Amino acid sequence: MTEITGTADGVSESAAQAAHELRVVYSRLRRRMRETFDPGDLTPSQTSVLSRLDKDGEASVSDLAASERVRHQSVAATVGVLEERALVSRRPDPEDGRRQLVFVTDSGHAFLEDRRRAGEGWLARALEVRCTEDERRTLLDATALLERIVRS
Repeated sequence: MTEITGTADGVSESAAQAAHELRVVYSRLRRRMRETFDPGDLTPSQTSVLSRLDKDGEASVSDLAASERVRHQSVAATVGVLEERALVSRRPDPEDGRRQLVFVTDSGHAFLEDRRRAGEGWLARALEVRCTEDERRTLLDATALLERIVRS
């Protein structure tokens, strides 16, 4: 029987190594998927704000600044650019008429969907060409394990 050695954090070497390898591969995969779509000159911070609004729903500039952990002025400038490109719009907050809520427009949703579709399309083609059916099934099993970890 093989003895599994632990790390200073009290986890096995294999768990530490798996965590490291998953983080590295995840970062590379995200970067590669982003490269498959021309963002139309959106900066990473603009894309992040647009994605956050899409995921979390409408928010004030102050709420976005807190969520993104950046200054209010930075988010205000970012929202301004997104608004100029018709990817977001504003409306009065029904609970506080002094505040404006920023939301993703139909054009913004289409932009994000095109971006996701391009990334997933690239990945599907790469999996088709570079992996066997058994390897793709292994990846499906691995994603189910990762999903279980995320939900725990």
